[in-house]
Amino acid sequence: MKKYLIILSLFILAGFTGFAQDDPEPDEKGAGKLQEKMNEYIQKRLNMSKAEAERFRPVFLRYLLELRKTHRENKADRPVMQLKIAELRVRFRDEFRQILDEKRANRVFDAQRDFEDKVRLELKQRMQERRQGGGRNKAMPL
Repeated sequence: MKKYLIILSLFILAGFTGFAQDDPEPDEKGAGKLQEKMNEYIQKRLNMSKAEAERFRPVFLRYLLELRKTHRENKADRPVMQLKIAELRVRFRDEFRQILDEKRANRVFDAQRDFEDKVRLELKQRMQERRQGGGRNKAMPL
């Protein structure tokens, strides 16, 4: 009887580990929201019409996925990574030109960099606020 329980529990645990790998990583869930915010920011920054925004969104999200993949695959070799990113931007700039005019297609990457800078600044400010507030005793007085 004991053997059956052990075998049964092993099958159940194996099933749970299989399900656990289907879930996206926690940072990917947050990254999806951040990607959407970046997409909205760029659309507003470049004054896109509704039709342009609808056509731009899937192309831009595909660009972000390929950018992330390029970072992961080449993080050990920085010059190669920079070269691959430049090639990726040239390729996607051509796709953005099919949706937007040439001037705005070139400004997509500037708007992306501006958004990333704002996010970094916000994170830095939040970290400073945590450090400043972390030294205080948060316990409520009785």
